[in-house]
Amino acid sequence: MPCCFDGLSARLIQRAGYPLTFMSGFSVAAARLARPDTGLLSYGEILDQGRSILEAVTIPVIGDGDTGYGNAANVERTVEGFAKAGFAAIMIEDQVAPKRCGHTQGKDVVSRDDAKVRLRAAIRAKEQGADILILARTDARATLGFEEAIERVKMFEDLGADILFLEAPESIDEMAAFNRAVELPTMANMLEDGLTPYLSPDALHDLGYHIAAYPLTLLSSAVRAMQEALEQLKKGDRVERRVSFKELQEIVGFKGYDASLADASSGNVIPRLR
Repeated sequence: MPCCFDGLSARLIQRAGYPLTFMSGFSVAAARLARPDTGLLSYGEILDQGRSILEAVTIPVIGDGDTGYGNAANVERTVEGFAKAGFAAIMIEDQVAPKRCGHTQGKDVVSRDDAKVRLRAAIRAKEQGADILILARTDARATLGFEEAIERVKMFEDLGADILFLEAPESIDEMAAFNRAVELPTMANMLEDGLTPYLSPDALHDLGYHIAAYPLTLLSSAVRAMQEALEQLKKGDRVERRVSFKELQEIVGFKGYDASLADASSGNVIPRLR
């Protein structure tokens, strides 16, 4: 599951044949604000970015709901809003707000009781009609240890979460132990140069994982490509490592747009923008 940060990156993931994507909070903060993933994006900003992504694709999208943006009532509203926007699932975590990227220093988690209240609010929103799955995440491994992290994902499972995510296990043994401890589908976070061992999809499957997320692969690749292009332009060179203008038009939907205009002129108003 490569992670996206805008409509274009999500469109590329779908065109490449992947069955789903995840709106990465780190990547959205970087692409939208050029700032770190430290809780600077508001609920409204992240939902606005999510709508742009959802309009660009038809595959399921998981949304990063951070800590839920406030108390239990805020969590319920966040889950309801993500569901109405069209997200297939929302990730809710147990970090102290403002949160931080799971592989950086300085993060902390709320108490187990507070984490329970937060997740109960998310599940209550689902039970009251929000058509969305709940991906429950703990960051307790970094500050309270692996055993506490295991107790929290088991608690999340008992409360009624749909998918479980233990962030930043530091060994293959910990990754395997996590999957042995729970029965629900689990997600692995494959961050290049991160704290967790970087394994192949087959190896992750053998450990028991159901989803392999790649949160920064597209963002970091895009940054490198833009840096290289800017250096070439600075030298007066032609940038060759790029898609053609024709392909770029196809990716962003010029063909579908023109077809929709033709349909409209003939009385058929069914849009074909994708």
